[in-house]
This record gives sequence, C-alpha cells and structure tokens, in this order.
Amino acid sequence: MAHLRLLRHHSLHCDHNFALLRLIAPFCSSSAPIKPVAYPVKPKEPTGEETTTQNQAPTQEQPTSSSGRLGTTETLDLLESLKSSPSPTWTREEARFMKDAPVITPVSYAAKVAPLPDDRVEERQEEIEEKERQEAQEQLNREARRMEPDFRMRSHIFGIQEEEKIPYPTLIRVEKKPQKVAVDLMEAIRQVKANAKRNFVETVEAHVNLGVDPRRGDQMVRGALTLPHGTGKTVRVAVFAEGAAAEEARTAGADVVGGDELIEQIRTGGGKLNFDKCIATPMYMPRLSKIARILGPRGLMPNPKLGSVTSDVSNAVKAAKCGRIDFKIDKTAIVHVGLGKVNFSEEVLRENIGAFVNALLLAKPAGLKKTSKYAGYVKNFTLSCTMGPGFPVTVQSLSAAADHYSKLQVK
Repeated sequence: MAHLRLLRHHSLHCDHNFALLRLIAPFCSSSAPIKPVAYPVKPKEPTGEETTTQNQAPTQEQPTSSSGRLGTTETLDLLESLKSSPSPTWTREEARFMKDAPVITPVSYAAKVAPLPDDRVEERQEEIEEKERQEAQEQLNREARRMEPDFRMRSHIFGIQEEEKIPYPTLIRVEKKPQKVAVDLMEAIRQVKANAKRNFVETVEAHVNLGVDPRRGDQMVRGALTLPHGTGKTVRVAVFAEGAAAEEARTAGADVVGGDELIEQIRTGGGKLNFDKCIATPMYMPRLSKIARILGPRGLMPNPKLGSVTSDVSNAVKAAKCGRIDFKIDKTAIVHVGLGKVNFSEEVLRENIGAFVNALLLAKPAGLKKTSKYAGYVKNFTLSCTMGPGFPVTVQSLSAAADHYSKLQVK
C-alpha cells in the first residue's frame, strides 16, 4: 500500500515538472541543458492498517539519487519493480485509479419470480392433504399398536392360534349385470309363458316407465279401459245405490248392492272388504267421505274420470265384470297393470296388450310435446309374470299391436 501511494505522488510531481518546462522553454537558451527536477514526497502519517502491513511485508530498498530525490530513471526502475512484484490485493476505491488493476467480474444473480396466488393456494392445498394423510396413517398405526397386545393376551389365555395376516379391506367394484336386450312382443310373451313355473295360474303383468314428472299436476297419467278378452279372474263388484238404480245393479250381476247400511258396514268392519270394484251413483258421493280413508289407499274409491261414478249403473257393472281395469302412475312414474293370465293364448295376450298401449297413448299429457307418440313418453316397457323375470319389449312391436287393436275397433 505504501508503494502505491508513493508511486501516485511521484507521477503527480513529474507531470507538474514537465508542464513547467513547457512554459519556460521558449525563454531559455538552447545551449543550456534542462534537467528534470523531482521533489521529494511529502511524508504522510500511516494509519493502523498501513503500519501493520509495513511491519508484516519485507522492506524493500528504493534507489534514490544523491540529493534524496527520485530521478526519472529511478522512477522507471521503481515502476518496473512494482510490475514484476506480485500484484497486491486492491480495494474497489484503489482500483479506480490504476491502469493495470485486475478486472472485477460483475456478479449477477438469477431473477426471482414471485409465485402467483393460484400457485400458493395449490401448494397450500397439497400440504394440507399430505398432512391429513400422514395424520390418518399415524392414527391407524397407533390403533394397530394398541390392539396388538390385547390380541396376544387373548390368544395366550384362550389358546387361539395366530392366523395369517389378512390384508386391509379394500373396496370391491360391483359388477353390473348386463342389461337385457329388448325383444319383439310375441317373443316376450313366449318367454313369459315359459318362465311361469309356479303351482298357480300366474298373471301376465306390464310395467311401463314413463318420461313424466308425477309431482306436476299437468303430467299425471291415469285412465281406464276394458280388455277385449278380460283379465281372466272373477271380479266382485259393489254398487252404492238405492231404489231403481239398485235393482238395475242386481240385474246386471253386481255382487254387493247397498246404501247407507253398506257404508256403515264397511266403516265398522275393521277394513275387511268382500269386493274388488266400487261403483256409485252421484248422489252417494258425499256420503262416501266417511269411508274414503278405507277405500282410497286400496284404489277402490269411485272416480268420475274413471267411469265408476255414473247413473248408468247397468253398463258400468257389465264393463267391470268383462275386465275393466284402471291404471295410474306411482311416485316413480311407473305404471303397473295386469293384462291376463299365462294360460291365455299368445294372440289373446297380444290383443290385450295392444288395447292397454292404445289407452296409455290416449292418456298422454298434453304438455308433453315430442316428435312422435312414444319418444320421450314411453321409456321402456317390460312384460313379466307374477313371480318370474321381466323381458323388455321393443317400441316398434308395441306400436304395431296398438295399431292392430285400433283397426279391430273401427271394424
């Protein structure tokens, strides 16, 4: 460090001397040689660091002239010696004034990109999930460690041999049964008759899933029809009438005929009924409110829309005896109805099914508008016996059966 300051002062003095020579050269004789003059460096009080450096570094003798001042030759020799000596450690302030100072390589740091809020949320969510998984696993391990001594103790007391370890229970995917393919109507009837193997005559049933909302009043589906060949079972009919209407009902073949006494008998009978259909005259409808809670849940309450409330009692009784059936959708928008017995012939069952499909189309809600009669209305039609499997039926064969029944009615 001392050499550096000394060199700096010598260079400043040399520059000053050369400037003075340029000024006085024109006024001097050309015969008199001019020698450069070097002034001694003004001593500077060394700091604590410089003193330590001077004490540690070996002293180097500097050549001086007889007058105690450094000449030009001595200055150049000093510069050469400084260059040949190992380069000292320069500070940033000292390197600004040096020509041959080492180049300080600039340091560059990688640009930091702040994480987006979405990334932070995802990282936080992953950390939370990982923490929850670790806690659950730790809880399972603690429970296993707690149960293991108890099991060993019970095994020792009761002499239970330790069995092989059962793996942790896992969820088993339930294999869905393949859905049955819809078949033609006649083929479905044959399959139903072939699967009726009980020791009684089973009923042929139809289950229709409709594309309506039963919670809406404008999409309620209900109706009644008389099957061409009947239901195959004896129907007991009760008629609420008096006077001439009661005599007509008895003549038509009604099983039970009565008025107020019949209402009182049903109310006090404990729910026991000996009939399957109910027909009433309009004047008896207000009186039937006493037994509405008994008849309603069983589907026996007379209804004007179904033709069971009428003044023409004779024809209503005959229709009920011939096989008149009522249908209505349940809470799941499905219609369940019996259309005959398995001992009926295939053609007879086909005509009964065609009549039911025709009545089902007539009961279609007006607010349910689709491109065709069946699209969006009849989702699927299944045919089965009382205790047998179901067989889906194609809509095309149902449409053909309904059209055949309509042609028979026109003739």
